[in-house]
Amino acid sequence: MSAPLPRIPRSPEDDYSPGAVSVRHALCERVAGRALPHLAGRPIPPAEARGKVENLVGFAQVPLGIAGPLALDTHCGRREVYVPMATTEGAMVASYSRGMKLLSAAGTARARVVGEGLSQHPMLVYADAEAALRARAAVPGLRAELERLCAAHTRHGKLIAVEPELLGRRLILRLVFTTGDAIGINMAARAAELCSELVACATGAERRYVHGEDVEKRANARALHEGRGRSVVCDVRVPRALLMEHLRVTPEDLAAIHHSYQLGFARLGTHNGLVQAANGLAAVYLACGQDVAYVTESATGFLDLSVSAPAGAADLYASVHLPSLLVGTVGGGSGQGTAAECLELLGVRGAGGANLFAELLAATVLAGDLSLLASFCTHEFVAAHEHLGRNRPPEPA
Repeated sequence: MSAPLPRIPRSPEDDYSPGAVSVRHALCERVAGRALPHLAGRPIPPAEARGKVENLVGFAQVPLGIAGPLALDTHCGRREVYVPMATTEGAMVASYSRGMKLLSAAGTARARVVGEGLSQHPMLVYADAEAALRARAAVPGLRAELERLCAAHTRHGKLIAVEPELLGRRLILRLVFTTGDAIGINMAARAAELCSELVACATGAERRYVHGEDVEKRANARALHEGRGRSVVCDVRVPRALLMEHLRVTPEDLAAIHHSYQLGFARLGTHNGLVQAANGLAAVYLACGQDVAYVTESATGFLDLSVSAPAGAADLYASVHLPSLLVGTVGGGSGQGTAAECLELLGVRGAGGANLFAELLAATVLAGDLSLLASFCTHEFVAAHEHLGRNRPPEPA
């Protein structure tokens, strides 16, 4: 068993000095087991942007920090990592680090991918509802042909579900694909185009739209209850003494604020029962070359906080369920520059890494929500932002 990761080093004199930054950079290189030159500032060759952007003028620079260490049980066994986060929101990385230290100290955090499948929803329009009903009845008989069509156009994706749904005189084809370790959006969209064309020709549709019921990059109830991409659960049982030591709150404090927040969320009608999932996911997505627009779907989910025994001796049970994480460790922006280096730091780059990446993200979200809710309970939230945030950043000593 490898030695635990050390605490992230900080300089009491000037934590933003070249020396302080270089110490942490060297730590990241030791953990990744390779040089990380782009994180140190080496320019990315413009040719690496081909296929990712048009009218290239340069590369955006966003400050990148590491949070953690984060230790948890994954489907690959016990993992301990530093989590790279790119952000311009002061105090955020510190807050996530605090939550991660709590999860690590508890020693019971566990994350698992519980569902996998990227859905597409092309729409076919018919002359009337009767024609749409006949088309719906015909779709199951086309299933084998649709599977062969998809197999002929992709080596990595596979059609695993075809579910026709009636919407008046329109037919929604819910097509679900496995996509390996890529997000797989382009592959799935091409397959959906081909499948909808085949069904339209076979059933006499008047029109068809590849994104007829468009769930792409928008929070939606469908993805919330069906799942899209990778569905992940992370939970932990935290002893009362650890909560008091790390967050200065009791299990009852967190259960009470969570109850109040859920009432407020219900009144809002939001799809998101989490507290700040978008913060952590956007920061890691930026660091790791993900499509940040998918945060709108990925950040929706559920938070469960409860007291596990009678008051006075109780611990905290905490869990998050993220039903629609859209991430990839191959393809897209994951293969070059700082993105590749950050995925290396997490130990998830390349084939076989996507599910582990999703599990680490779920634990990151749980850590952030626990830390933020605790700061609301103790009324430290504003003070932390005033001390560490961009309004009044601390000056060197």
